[in-house]
Amino acid sequence: MNKDFNIDFEKLLEDSFSKQRALEGSVIKGTVVDIQGDMVVVDVGLKSEGRIPLKEFVRQEAINIGDVIDVYIERYEDRQGDILLSHEKAKQESTWQNLHASFEKKVPIEGTIINQVKGGLMVDLGGAMAFLPGSQVDVRPIKDLNTLIGEKMSFLVLKIDEQRSNIVISRRAVLEQTRAAGRSMLLSTLEQGQKLEGVVKNITDYGAFVDLGGVDGLLHVTDIAWKRVGHPSEVLTVGQKVAVVVTRFNKETQRISLGMKQLEKDPWKNVHERCKVGDRIKGTVTNITEYGAFVELDEGIEGLIYVAEMAWSRKSIVPSQVLKTGQEVEVMVLDLEPEKRRISLGLKQCTGNPFERFEKDYPIGTLLQGVIKDVTEFGLLVQLPGDIDGTIHKSDLSWTLRGDSALESYHIGDRLNMKVISINSQKEIVGLGIKQLESNPYEKDFQDLEKGKTVECKVVQVLDSGIEVSLENGLRTLIKRSDLSRLRSEQDPYRFSVGDLIEAKVVSANPAARRMTLSIRAQELEEEHDAMAEYHQQKGTETSALAQILKEALAEKS
Repeated sequence: MNKDFNIDFEKLLEDSFSKQRALEGSVIKGTVVDIQGDMVVVDVGLKSEGRIPLKEFVRQEAINIGDVIDVYIERYEDRQGDILLSHEKAKQESTWQNLHASFEKKVPIEGTIINQVKGGLMVDLGGAMAFLPGSQVDVRPIKDLNTLIGEKMSFLVLKIDEQRSNIVISRRAVLEQTRAAGRSMLLSTLEQGQKLEGVVKNITDYGAFVDLGGVDGLLHVTDIAWKRVGHPSEVLTVGQKVAVVVTRFNKETQRISLGMKQLEKDPWKNVHERCKVGDRIKGTVTNITEYGAFVELDEGIEGLIYVAEMAWSRKSIVPSQVLKTGQEVEVMVLDLEPEKRRISLGLKQCTGNPFERFEKDYPIGTLLQGVIKDVTEFGLLVQLPGDIDGTIHKSDLSWTLRGDSALESYHIGDRLNMKVISINSQKEIVGLGIKQLESNPYEKDFQDLEKGKTVECKVVQVLDSGIEVSLENGLRTLIKRSDLSRLRSEQDPYRFSVGDLIEAKVVSANPAARRMTLSIRAQELEEEHDAMAEYHQQKGTETSALAQILKEALAEKS
């Protein structure tokens, strides 16, 4: 009997120890029954009460008698027979269970960012500390991570190692999941003309990319504002919230073009009310190029001063040496094309026209001096009083020398005597001449060469294009092939020989240019016309005589 009792007692004792060992390391519910000094007494329904250091509650939460809390059994009985409990470890155990569930099911878990560390941030996930790499904080870079400390957010668990207490999380993954859902919804409803709000994600030289909530659109620099924007960073900053409108949307490529200025009134719509051709307006130089300068006349309205309209002088002009960016100038509207958003402006028109002054001071026929600025294949460019340029065509250099031969004796810097022979102030042209300082020595030779006169000349050269002939006074000219005869079959120049004397009619004579035009064809046509007239006159006389004879014969019979 005693032996069986001992066996049963040992078995009960072993079962009891087994239950105790099974409870150790587990989380159960307990009720706070007392707070004694720095210890919290908790009834967990076992043979004795457990104790938890009060400091485990001070940092995280307030504790009161009667509260039901989770506790972790560290040891069933210590040396004093007390049950060692931990509320903090209970929370950690619960947290790790939640972390494993979140990791396996890929569902977000909440946490609070507590401080910044090298490479990222530390996050409290309800008792378990996790590392949030800088690259996983957001879908776009954040310059100052300190601004996020204290923020409560949702995260996805990327990596978990409980033994090493190593947890890596990502906020970016959560944002991308949300953005993916938002992207699909946005793309399905997006259309041209739709107004949206977005955040500037990135800035480039040609524009800015705007995050519309899962999908990016391009805001081109020309669509930021109606006024000129040199660089998008002048107006926008990364992270800035902006209101935009969809200007274009390609559903196949999913490319979205955005505009900001389209949300404002187009200043070009009533530009005719603000300025007209001929108006003088003050504006500000906004940009200078090699071909001119842009001037802002009003908010969003710019015009171009072409380099040729900057100064009356014909000398080479460098726009940047005439105007500076930001300079206020008075300009004249030369041309207005609202449909093309173009305004042509003139700077020189707001000063007196020196060509008009020159015309008053130096009318046609005036003798004056000037300095050669350039020698070209067409003639001379001469600097004149009033800082303007005049031109002397090579044909106006000499009566005796051909143009190219006459040019050879002139050089840049030479001072000349000349005569004003033409002025066009509107086209800014002053025509000058040197040979006009003398009388035309050939004018006498042309006195008797009026149009329609028949002259005798000698063939001096036979060419494919015609024959060169010389008049008695020595003047020479070319009779073209087409003027050699009225008959095409007789227009061969080689039917003539050098030394032949022929007659031709003067078609034109220009003593100033030493040019005349002769035509054998015109001479033949005139001779033919005269012969026909004589024939008809003779025939008419014969008819009249016969009619008189018949009249007399009839009279006798009667």
